[in-house]
Amino acid sequence: MAPRLDFSEWWGKETRKGTPVVVKMETPNYSVVEIDEPDAAFRPVEKSRGKNAKQVTWVLLLKAHRAVGCLTWFATVFWSLLGSIKKRLSFNQPMASEKLGRDRWLFSAIKLFLAASLLILGFEIIAYFSGWHYFKNPNLHIPASAIEIQSLLHLVYVGWLSLRADYIAPPIKALSKFCIVLFLIQSVDRLILCLGCFWIKYKKIKPTIEGEPCRDYPMVLVQIPMCNEREVYEQSISAVCQLDWPKDHMLIQVLDDSDDESIQQLIKAEVAKWSQKGVNIIYRHRLVRTGYKAGNLSSAMCCDYVKEYEFVAIFDADFQPNSDFLKSTVPHFKDNPELGLVQARWAFVNKDENLLTRLQNINLCFHFEVEQQVNGVFLNFFGFNGTAGVWRIKALEESGGWLERTTVEDMDIAVRAHLHGWKFIFLNDVKVLCEVPESYEAYKKQQYRWHSGPMQLFRLCLGSILTSKIAIWKKANLILIFFLLRKLILPFYSFTLFCIVLPLTMFVPEAELPVWVICYIPVFMSFLNILPAPGSFPFIVPYLLFENTMSVTKFNAMVSGLFQLGSSYEWIVTKKAGRSSESDLLAFTERESKKILDQKTRISRGASDSELFELNQCEVSKKPVKKTNKIYRKELGLAFLLLIAALRSLLAAQGVHFYFLLFQGITFLLVGLDLIGEQMS
Repeated sequence: MAPRLDFSEWWGKETRKGTPVVVKMETPNYSVVEIDEPDAAFRPVEKSRGKNAKQVTWVLLLKAHRAVGCLTWFATVFWSLLGSIKKRLSFNQPMASEKLGRDRWLFSAIKLFLAASLLILGFEIIAYFSGWHYFKNPNLHIPASAIEIQSLLHLVYVGWLSLRADYIAPPIKALSKFCIVLFLIQSVDRLILCLGCFWIKYKKIKPTIEGEPCRDYPMVLVQIPMCNEREVYEQSISAVCQLDWPKDHMLIQVLDDSDDESIQQLIKAEVAKWSQKGVNIIYRHRLVRTGYKAGNLSSAMCCDYVKEYEFVAIFDADFQPNSDFLKSTVPHFKDNPELGLVQARWAFVNKDENLLTRLQNINLCFHFEVEQQVNGVFLNFFGFNGTAGVWRIKALEESGGWLERTTVEDMDIAVRAHLHGWKFIFLNDVKVLCEVPESYEAYKKQQYRWHSGPMQLFRLCLGSILTSKIAIWKKANLILIFFLLRKLILPFYSFTLFCIVLPLTMFVPEAELPVWVICYIPVFMSFLNILPAPGSFPFIVPYLLFENTMSVTKFNAMVSGLFQLGSSYEWIVTKKAGRSSESDLLAFTERESKKILDQKTRISRGASDSELFELNQCEVSKKPVKKTNKIYRKELGLAFLLLIAALRSLLAAQGVHFYFLLFQGITFLLVGLDLIGEQMS
C-alpha cells in the first residue's frame, strides 16, 4: 500500500507540560513564542525560530517557484515524448510495421488481455466513484443479501468479485508462485556465477601456456564467413591479413555468401589487393547458398587442402583481431591433446554509441566475464560464440562437423564436441574488437535467433545427451542448467511474471505480488549483472526495465523454437554500421590517400584484365538505402496493458506496484515506437 502522508501521529509523540500561551504583537515584525513551562518566557529566544511575515512569504514563493519549475520540466518531457510519438505515427508507412507472420499467436493473446483489462478497469472506475471500495479491504467482504445490492450494475460488480475471488485468483496465485520459485532458482544460479568469478579473480586463476610459446608454428586455417557485409568486409579482411604468423603456415579463406554482385566484386578486389601483397588468401563463393553460416563453413571444410591444416580460426565479418591473436591462442593446444576449442572474449568499438549499445554491453560483459570464464575454469565447457575462437580440426571432424539443422551452429558443435570428451578454454585477457547492433530492429532479430536456436537444439540433442558416455553430472549440467535454466526458464519467468502476472494482479488483488519480488530481488540481480561493467552503474534502472521489455522477444523466440512455430529457422544477418577501432580511424585518411597510387602500381606490375575490372568496381559508390523505423505491435500492446494496470493500481493506492508498472509501461511504449537505439530517416 502507498505510505500515508498524515504525520499527526509523529507530532503527537512528544508530551508537553504546562499550558501553552501564545503571545502576539501588533507590529509588522512580530514573533510567535510558545511557553511550555513557567520559566520558559525568561529564556533567550533563538533567532532562527522567529520568522517575520516577509521571510515566510519569500520562503513560500521560493517553494512555489521550485514546484512550478519541476512541473514545467515534467510537462516539457511529456510534450517532447508526445511529439516524438506523433511524428513516428504520422511518418510510419504500412510496410514499416512489424511483420507478425505465423507467430501472431502472442500478439493475439496480448490483445485479448488488453481488451479484458479495459473492461475490468471500467468496472473499477465506476465502483470507485460509486463508493464500492471493496478492493481497499484485504479481507474482502462481498455483499450477500439483496438489501445491500444497490442496482443492476452493482449486482454485476458483486458477481465479478465472487468470480474473481473463487475462480480467477487461485490459478494466478499458483502461476505466480511457480514463477517466483523459478525466479529464485535463477537468482541463486546468477549469485553462484558471481561468486565463482570473484574466486577466480581472488586466486588469479587463468589458463597458462607451458614452455616457450610460438617456437613451433602449426598450420592454421583462418575463415571469414560473410554475407552482404558491405560496411565491414574491408576492415575485417585487413585485420586478419595482418595477423602475426608465418605466411607459409597460414591460409585465409574469405567465405562470401553475398547475393549482391556489387558486394562480391568489392570483396574480390580486397582479396586481390592482399594477395598481391604476399598474403596467402583466397576468395570462395558458393553457387548454392543453403544452410546459412553452417552450410558456408561446412562447404569450406570440404576442400582438399584443408587436410594440411591442424587448426582453424573463425572470425565473423565485423571482427578485428589483434596481430598477436594466433600467438595468444594456438600455443594453448600444445601438449594438451584433449583441448578442442580456445575461445577469446569480445570487445566492442561502439559500446558508447547510444543507450541501446550501452545496455547490450552490460549483458555481454556479464556473459563473457562471468558465465564463460566460470564455466571454462570449473567445467571446461561453455557454448562456442561462433567467432573469435580457434578449433582443433580433429575435434570438429570427430564431433560430426558443421550441421545445418539449427540457427545456432556454434552452440550445436560445442555441445557435440563436449559429448565426445573435448575440453574448452576461455581466455578473458584476449579481446577481439567487434560491433553490437545500434538499431533496435537489428538487435531484436539477433536476440530472436539467439533464443529460438537453443530450443531447436535442445529438442534435437536431448536423446544424444541422455545416451552419451559422459559423466552423469555433466549430463545434468547440460540439461538442467545449460539449456533449461539459462535458455528456457529465464525468458519464461521474466515475461510471465513481470509482463503478464503482475498486471493481472492489479485487477485481482487477492493474488498481489509482494514488494520484494518486483523491487528488491530484481534490483539486486541487476546490480550483479552490472558488476563486470562498473561504468554502466548509472544505467541500472534502464537496464532492468529494458531487460523486462526484451523478455517479450525472448519468450516468443523460445516458444517458437521449442514447438517449431513462426520463423524459428530463419537466419537474418545482423546489420552493422562499420565501426572501426581508434587505430583504424587514425589510419583511414592515409589509407584513402594511397588508394589511387596503389592501383597505379598494380597496373604497372601487369595485373590481369579481370583483376583490373575488380579494382575498378571499388570506385562504384552506392547510394545508401533509405530506411524507416518500425512500429512493434506486441510491445505497444503490452505498453497499454501495463499503463492500464498502473491506473488500476493508482485507484488502490499501491505505491511500488504503481511506479513499477508506470515506468515499465513507458519503456514498452518507447521500444514499441522504436525510439531507442539508432534512429532511421
